[in-house]
Amino acid sequence: MALRMWASSTAKAHKLSCASKSHLSSAFSLSRCFSTVLDGLKYASSHEWVKHDGPVAIIGITDHAQRFQNESGTSVSKGGSFGAVESVKATSDVNSPISGEVVEVNTKLTETPGLINSSPYDDGWMIKVKPSSPSELGSLMGPKEYTKFCEEEEVH
Repeated sequence: MALRMWASSTAKAHKLSCASKSHLSSAFSLSRCFSTVLDGLKYASSHEWVKHDGPVAIIGITDHAQRFQNESGTSVSKGGSFGAVESVKATSDVNSPISGEVVEVNTKLTETPGLINSSPYDDGWMIKVKPSSPSELGSLMGPKEYTKFCEEEEVH
């Protein structure tokens, strides 16, 4: 919840908005919320995304992030913190939307944290996890549900 509030207020403060639809491929959906929503991913209400890719799941966040703290071989739990996003005003935890073993950490983010902004769904991913409970993916939102969630959050 803190991440949602931080992300929403940061987006508003920086007057972030989505690009026009003509600049996006058909794989993207737009919403009035602060981030673009990509088809084929699952989303947590705390604004993390998951892409199930064979035996692993790739996890990232849909917002600005500057700091990541985790290592390969450690475990994450659904809802448990695996890193942090940092702004000038606050630091908020990033929570794992699924449980499993971290099999890879995106070390590019250490040198180029802006990848989370410029390429959140491609080069800006944070960790790859071997899911211990693949059924947890079913509890996450699809693109349409996440878009609606973001729009409703903007109203409140």
